[in-house]
Amino acid sequence: MHAPRRRRRALTAGLATAGMALATALVTAAGPVPTAQAAEGDPLRYVALGDSYSAGSGILPLDPGARPLCLRTTLNYPNAVADRLGADLTDVTCGGAQTKHFAESQYPRVPAQFDALTEDTDLVTLTIGGNDNSTFIGALLACGSIGALTAGHGNPCERAYGDRFTDQVEDSTYPALVAALQGIQERSPDADVAIVGYPWIVPETRGCFARMPIARGDIPYLRDLQSTLNGVIERAAAETGVTYVDLAEVSDGHDACAARGERWIEPLLFGTNVVPVHPNARGESAMADAALAALGY
Repeated sequence: MHAPRRRRRALTAGLATAGMALATALVTAAGPVPTAQAAEGDPLRYVALGDSYSAGSGILPLDPGARPLCLRTTLNYPNAVADRLGADLTDVTCGGAQTKHFAESQYPRVPAQFDALTEDTDLVTLTIGGNDNSTFIGALLACGSIGALTAGHGNPCERAYGDRFTDQVEDSTYPALVAALQGIQERSPDADVAIVGYPWIVPETRGCFARMPIARGDIPYLRDLQSTLNGVIERAAAETGVTYVDLAEVSDGHDACAARGERWIEPLLFGTNVVPVHPNARGESAMADAALAALGY
């Protein structure tokens, strides 16, 4: 991961001298100024892109500035990051977004997400890729439906679909992610860019059939699919030189099968979110923590 790049705006010599004196006085009186704020006098210009895991779809209250179909909340991780940095946030995240919706409209009156980027953008975060090829929803629906037929026994989804989902991620989602990250860099060449991986949806083994109707033997199958998706996100980040926010370790044990007070992802059944199998407010806050730590802010 690269070190964050912070632009210094040119000041006259007189203003620089006065600013240094003021900063010294403030530090002496109130302690160190946060790094992101000390880098420049104006708030960071922060643009948040991405899908429902960025938008916090399913968490209330909804963002009154967003189109209803996007199901964006004011408690998503971009808002948490902006609050902690005192950044000027432009949030264009939208539930259901695919990488193609960075360059084209997703819904009527929902502009392409790239339209929010400018040459003056300082920071960009995103979570994207899970909706390409219907990776998450397709696999969950397929495995849930077939798992119900076996009353949770065996691995019917793996036997029925094999490598279909992981092959789509490797062959299609990966190049789309690279192109998306390159598109961000072209539009905002001086911005710090962080792509946030997906927190674990299911545990390593066993599962919780009453809340997540996936056959026990298919839990490792879905876990491997998510590992493949996060793996191609990490590779795309490395190829383009942007920061990858790895949630694999910190989200372990906080999946949809964890207890209510511990989970970051709500289950398919008996959860608290309006949209199931998505992060709750606790999960979005944890994603913000991980993004800030990875960026070094």
